[in-house]
Amino acid sequence: MSAPSISIPDQIDLAILDALQNDLPLVSRPWIVIADRVGITETELLSRMKMLESAGIIRGVSPVLESCHLGLHAATLVALHVPEERIDEIAAVISNYKEVSHNFQRDHYYSLWFTIAAHDEEGVQRVLDEILRRTGIPATDALDLPTVKKIKIDVRFSFVPVQSREIANGPD
Repeated sequence: MSAPSISIPDQIDLAILDALQNDLPLVSRPWIVIADRVGITETELLSRMKMLESAGIIRGVSPVLESCHLGLHAATLVALHVPEERIDEIAAVISNYKEVSHNFQRDHYYSLWFTIAAHDEEGVQRVLDEILRRTGIPATDALDLPTVKKIKIDVRFSFVPVQSREIANGPD
């Protein structure tokens, strides 16, 4: 069975999106397990996932890492006031730091946001200071919002009714 072209996801696509938000089974063929949960073949699952990716609905499938278990015990969220014409230049500098997990642009006075994680607070501060120095952004144009208490919030979008989701996700 071939997957339909995506303009509006159908019920199978929604079931796939729902299933992908749960843990990926750590088995040699995880897509077979997900396909079985959704009630389709592995080939159809992969075809539909590619279409969902092409449509911009799926950006990727990746693990969620627990930074403390990797020795990263300090983190901060930073917002910078960056002139529009320098966004790409500054973002490129920031993205070169292994301590930065991601950065993104906002339509706001503080237009460039990013996170820094390091072994300790001094490491976070060293990276932030270096970024500010290299970019010429004054400290007064930076918001430094260090993690005070880590609260993990699980964000999932519900695409299918609860009863269908229990079937698609398998038993607890």
